Amino acid sequence: MSGQLPGAHSPDKRLPVTARSWAQARSGVRRRIRTASTFPLGSPPWPGTVELPPADKTLGVHYDSEWARSPFARRARTALQATVANPLLRALTSPSVRGLDRLAHFDEPAIFVANHSSHLDAPLILSVIPPRWRDELFVAGAADYFFDTHPKAVLSALALNAVPMERQRVSRTSAGRATQLLDDGWSMLIFPEGGRSPDGWGQPHRPGAAWLAVRSSVPVVPLYLEGTARILPKGSRRPKPGHVTVNFGAPILPPSDGDSRTFARTIEDAIAALADELAGDWYAARRRAAAGTTPPLSGPDATAWRRSWALGAARTGAGPKADSSRWPWNHRP
Repeated sequence: MSGQLPGAHSPDKRLPVTARSWAQARSGVRRRIRTASTFPLGSPPWPGTVELPPADKTLGVHYDSEWARSPFARRARTALQATVANPLLRALTSPSVRGLDRLAHFDEPAIFVANHSSHLDAPLILSVIPPRWRDELFVAGAADYFFDTHPKAVLSALALNAVPMERQRVSRTSAGRATQLLDDGWSMLIFPEGGRSPDGWGQPHRPGAAWLAVRSSVPVVPLYLEGTARILPKGSRRPKPGHVTVNFGAPILPPSDGDSRTFARTIEDAIAALADELAGDWYAARRRAAAGTTPPLSGPDATAWRRSWALGAARTGAGPKADSSRWPWNHRP
């Protein structure tokens, strides 16, 4: 074998094997030195046989937004909305508001429930809602989206008085926080679809809003926003100026039997009726609502271009006049 290194197949490869072995040895020494030098300059190593303690959770659903309801934060939010947010929204959306007469004799804390198709929805509603609710209203914000980083969490809490809520379910943490605020006389804005619509049509409602209303015995005020999906749709970062209509509905009392799932369908039907009012003749829309034939928020079961046409041209008056005898208003899956 004439002195050949173990593992080397020929005398020509003795040098590379030796160099590689030396490099690996030096690398291992460096790793041991780095590990040993973390303490006392850094955190001491945690024993492998001892279970790690739970991490301090300060984001997501655990984010504490109580500071955003302090007197100073409320004054700052009012000034921010009056001087920056509301003028920008008026210039961008030219909003018109309908249905406020339905709230003329209503002055209680309420859960405002709306469709959701754009990031403009929450600030737009805050800009047009009457001051008797706006001054003490919190917004249910998606914990995994608006509260995933500290800058976004602080901005959401300050600008919108947002409170983190889970989208998929109502957990004990988020439910307890929302219930406590409702019991303290605050009103709430929530989007029961759980996220923005991908095409402007409605998505199935989750029962969280209805469950909170039943649990807290707080009336629900449905409202429908028409036009925000055209100005700033999901996936877009550059808004296009347009016109938005906000239609408020009459307050709905939660059922005494505590059936939140049935109440969730009642709320969804009420929002669909408000959308139908904006699509064409108000009287015909109310007749359809009374007969239970209001077109659903989910839109027609058709191809993408026909759904886009139905939502855009036809529903905004650029296409054929909306009436109950023409597609898509006579369509009900």
